[in-house]
Amino acid sequence: MKAVKTKESPAGRWLSYRPEIKVLDCTIRDGGLMNNHHFSDDVVKAVYTACAESGVDYMELGYKATRKGIVAGEHGCWKYCLEDDLRRIVGDNPTSLKLSVMADAERCDYQEDIAPKSESVIDMIRVACYVHQIPTALDMVKDANDKGYETTVNLMAVSTVPDRDLNEALELLAGCEAQAIYVVDSYGSLYSEQVRYLVKKYLTYCKESGKEVGMHAHNNLQCAFANTIEAIILGANRLDSTMAGLGRGAGNCSTELLLGFLHNPKYDLRPVLRCVQDHIEPMRAKLRWGFDLPYMITGQLNQHPRAAIKYNATEPREDIVKFYDSVNE
Repeated sequence: MKAVKTKESPAGRWLSYRPEIKVLDCTIRDGGLMNNHHFSDDVVKAVYTACAESGVDYMELGYKATRKGIVAGEHGCWKYCLEDDLRRIVGDNPTSLKLSVMADAERCDYQEDIAPKSESVIDMIRVACYVHQIPTALDMVKDANDKGYETTVNLMAVSTVPDRDLNEALELLAGCEAQAIYVVDSYGSLYSEQVRYLVKKYLTYCKESGKEVGMHAHNNLQCAFANTIEAIILGANRLDSTMAGLGRGAGNCSTELLLGFLHNPKYDLRPVLRCVQDHIEPMRAKLRWGFDLPYMITGQLNQHPRAAIKYNATEPREDIVKFYDSVNE
């Protein structure tokens, strides 16, 4: 895989970029987990515009999820990504930016909720699953592929999966129609040596079938950006990020950090900075995402951040040592 050198910069002659790399900004999708997907149209439009103008390759707008038994008003429209809502923001998407949505295994009536590509402005369906849900995920990938979409698989909570089970899962996924399989640090608990091990393993299984490997990192231990860099060095070409790191709990690898690191002249940082300044950072006081002690603790314990999210929602927050003891029993 040949790197293409950029022009000389203040960082010196070591800068290079790999043209195969694709960046997917999932600010609205992952960030929606912090506000039940209640983003205003102005915010979604601003993120869309920034992604298009900055040269980001994909933008993920939200989920495709079942609407059976829903409580009116509980979730915003980006939980479901109906075509009318999508087109209200992007029209026919007259840009080079590709659009994606995520569909969780067993939480989406995919045969009904996902229309044929010819009827949708969406370009890619990303199927998210746990190891025990792989049979369903395989069916979902085939369905989306047959409908004309690009497809990927996000294999969640990989930090909790025994090696033998992971090998069996990757063997199954390597044979499916998806273009890429993502290493997903759901709990933000991975360090660089674990990322190195996992990315190498994924590359081994993906190589024969021509699949790409992706990285989706969470920031509980302040390693999201570093772990994404580690994955890039090893050969991962699909990279997830969010503006200002907005995402569930401790958040994600930041788009602005990632674009700056990649040094690809097709990416323009300025539109992202404008969007972060005008639309994302003003939400921080209310949504309170990003690194803090409760998320650090759940990350260190390799636990889902739900306990930390609940703790952060209390006013005033209780003794942090008491929280640590409660989740460490």
